[in-house]
Amino acid sequence: MDRLLELGPEFWAAAGETLYMVALTMLFGGAGGFLLGLGLYATRRGGLLPNAVVNTVLNVVINFFRPIPFIIFIAAVQPLTRAVIGVGIGTDAAIFALSLAASFAIGRIVEQNLVTVRPGVIEAARSMGAGPARILGTVVVPEALGPLILGYTFIVIAVIDMSAMAGLIGGGGLGYFAQLYGFRQFEPVVTWAAVLLIVVFVQVVQGVGNRLARRVLGR
Repeated sequence: MDRLLELGPEFWAAAGETLYMVALTMLFGGAGGFLLGLGLYATRRGGLLPNAVVNTVLNVVINFFRPIPFIIFIAAVQPLTRAVIGVGIGTDAAIFALSLAASFAIGRIVEQNLVTVRPGVIEAARSMGAGPARILGTVVVPEALGPLILGYTFIVIAVIDMSAMAGLIGGGGLGYFAQLYGFRQFEPVVTWAAVLLIVVFVQVVQGVGNRLARRVLGR
């Protein structure tokens, strides 16, 4: 416990780094994944903008990258990370890898939630002369908003978990803190402090996501 008190500033700095990584990952990966999901939904057979070639390419890309364990994914995308941001290790590199991984998972979740929208609602919008873009923005996405919120909540929690693994490439955050000051120095109290704070983050995110989804679904 004394060791944890000594590391107090480093502990809270690591917590801040974790929140920073998760926030930027959801900003970039969340936006990219949303666009991927819209593309998959719109270009599927019978969709608003059916296109077999585009849909097949998007499916192949997502199905190829999504199953890769994140610890392997980090190493695999390091050359691309260096080419894009100039470094292969550190917090920025971790955010880049996290954003890519999250975008593929989010893309599939967005597509799966959008396809639950009732066809009758879409046909009604079409009969009123609405175009594909307008239907997506004013009908499909609002109708699927509740499930989308729950889907994004799941991804935020997954990103929190993955951010801990990002410590292996010097990404900072609670994972790096637990590894450097806890595991390597045989300080279980330090390790468990990091673990418990990650659990708190997860519980807060899940609670907020559930509340938002209930409000939307109860409208």
